[in-house]
Amino acid sequence: MQFLQLLQENMTLALVVFGLLGLCVGSFLNVVIHRTPLMMVAAWRQECSQFMAEQADMPPEHTQPLANIVAADPSITLSTPASRCPHCAHKIKWYENVPLISWLILRGRCSDCKAAIGLRYPIVELVTALLSMLVIYQFGVSAVGLSALILVWTLVALTGIDFDTQLLPDRLTFPLAGLGLAVNSQGWFVSPTQSIWGLLLGFLSLWVVVKIFYLITKKHGMGQGDFKLLAVLGAWLGPTMLPLIILLSSLLGSIVGIILMKKQGESRPFAFGPYIAIAGIIALLYGQDIVNWYLGMYA
Repeated sequence: MQFLQLLQENMTLALVVFGLLGLCVGSFLNVVIHRTPLMMVAAWRQECSQFMAEQADMPPEHTQPLANIVAADPSITLSTPASRCPHCAHKIKWYENVPLISWLILRGRCSDCKAAIGLRYPIVELVTALLSMLVIYQFGVSAVGLSALILVWTLVALTGIDFDTQLLPDRLTFPLAGLGLAVNSQGWFVSPTQSIWGLLLGFLSLWVVVKIFYLITKKHGMGQGDFKLLAVLGAWLGPTMLPLIILLSSLLGSIVGIILMKKQGESRPFAFGPYIAIAGIIALLYGQDIVNWYLGMYA
């Protein structure tokens, strides 16, 4: 408790401590980003195998080989198996996994085979550290600040997963939505009523647009994970922040979409969740200031 009080009284020390904590959390988020989709695929394979085996019209001689293949799948969790180099299978030692520092010492290469280590790993760690410092600077060392850290850290993980796979896992978005309702039951960010309406309107605003788009074009313009992510942000920040989040995410997504279209020569699906997440972080940290500035232009 004395250390917590010291952090509350000394902002410089708090920023250093939570910056270092952010580096460590960023290292863990790299694991979450890489392994969560693999865990989801493994679960889907098991569910499909079980479903096929339970069908009365599927002979065992057809379903058993599938079950045997799935049963041989290696088990994967966030903690097992131990991290290895994807090129030479070198088991990464603890001192080779120190956030940011190890990457710099190793010069971005595996200590065994010298293959390049992706630049994304130190970027995620550094971005998580900087965002953690911004959150603490904005909200202080308090229950509100710590809950905001959980939101930001999870949004970083969702951004990385969506960039890689165009998936926004329910196992992350659903608990985050529930946590948003829980923290706002105490009115930490918005009132309980605003939190509930933010969740509902966040989901419905994109759902209605996508349904209309489908009726007109017969194409799915957006995945349902994007609806859920906007609902999450609505639950945390309330309905008044939704227009800002939609505007910022649309602007960022449009810029990236135009760049990709010119580079690839054709329109292809791309992950939109990261831009919703980035817009949500901006709204969390500076949303009220942006809204006040905008309204002040017409006062």
